[in-house]
Amino acid sequence: MTRWLIIAGLILAAAFVLESGLLAYSMYALVALVLAGRGLAAGRLDHLEARRSRKSYTRELGGILKMRVKVSNGSSAPIPWVLIEDLVARETIDPRNGALKIKGKRIRLAMMAPKGELVLEYTLECQRRGYFQIGPLVVENGDLFGLYRQFRVMAPPAFVLVLPKVVPLIGYDIASRRPIGEIKLSHRLFEDPTRIAGVREYSAGDPLNRIHWKVTARTGTLHCRIFEPSCLAGATIVVDFFADGYPSQGEPTRSDLVVTAAASLVGALCELKQQVGLVTNGRDALERIRTEGYILEPGRRSEAQSANETVRESQRLDPQVLPVRRSDDQLPRARELLARLELTSGLPIEQLLAVCRDRIPRDTTVLAILPQVSLEAAAALGDMRRQGYAIGVILVMMELGALAQATSRLASERIYDVRHLTGEDRLPELCLNQVDRSSPYSISTH
Repeated sequence: MTRWLIIAGLILAAAFVLESGLLAYSMYALVALVLAGRGLAAGRLDHLEARRSRKSYTRELGGILKMRVKVSNGSSAPIPWVLIEDLVARETIDPRNGALKIKGKRIRLAMMAPKGELVLEYTLECQRRGYFQIGPLVVENGDLFGLYRQFRVMAPPAFVLVLPKVVPLIGYDIASRRPIGEIKLSHRLFEDPTRIAGVREYSAGDPLNRIHWKVTARTGTLHCRIFEPSCLAGATIVVDFFADGYPSQGEPTRSDLVVTAAASLVGALCELKQQVGLVTNGRDALERIRTEGYILEPGRRSEAQSANETVRESQRLDPQVLPVRRSDDQLPRARELLARLELTSGLPIEQLLAVCRDRIPRDTTVLAILPQVSLEAAAALGDMRRQGYAIGVILVMMELGALAQATSRLASERIYDVRHLTGEDRLPELCLNQVDRSSPYSISTH
């Protein structure tokens, strides 16, 4: 508006020089009209109030949610025009790899009557897992000529949590000695009813299904079976989300596949009633939003839009850990953690293993899901193997050359339980076949 006043002042000065009364009168009328419009428009946004129907949503992949924001005019005067927009990060709705697909209009221009209401409604289709910020709502208003504009951030943002898919894994057998990984237990945590170690005399409290009837009939006294400890003791799943292993040309397919594989393994172990935990170097999107937030009172619309964008660089040094335990709510907790997982550039996998080694029980198989295997990562896994951990590795979407190099590095550390996951369609068979250990370089490719 200042620019227009300067132009009007120059034209008015020219009118005095040219002694043109008509031109001077026109400028007087224009300046008066502009000032009057600004005076009428000023303070109109102070009477507006915006409310969301909900502030948080949780959906499965492919789910639909309806966003609804109501804007009310508390003034007894009409508002000639108002522009409302619910801000969404560009990368979130990018048609090429967008996580959310918008149906309807999240921007609306309308006139508001005295004490009137305006409702903004649109639908979101959840196409990718993640944790997304919808909003805040910005409202813009001004004079009739658009020379003077003002806008405010009104409704706080809503947050959408889209859970990763859990793919059922086939090939599990509860009686199997090694459905996921093989370890030698230091404690008799579980017993395998298919492996009889011997018999002993009956003791008060022994269940009837342990009684060995043939020995009882032969000896004339009750005897019970003794079972060998089972080799199935759950797993600690290590998810590598270090950004160097995820080149842009493979994203977000590779990172989403890693998350889906981790969630599916947790689901399989929970179904088997086994203990399971998660360790990852990725950052939490919820933590990012809390620390970065958004500008409460931006000076321009562009500032409000940029405040909603995701900051890709993260120097996170603290790992995220879901403690190992056997519980019915372990899978929902793991899915929430994995849904919010984002790439980081602060903590490589070898440092993650060094930091979390004391928090990984030795009676669980360490399943590392890796997009690449560096010399340092292979050495860290080999060091854990030498300390008594059972190590299994799942490589994700690697090219043949990189795959051969990764397996040779792991084999040099005597880690042979290696699988290669090429796509989500091969995920159900991930644990179906055991690795052939007749050759140290053989892998199971899916």
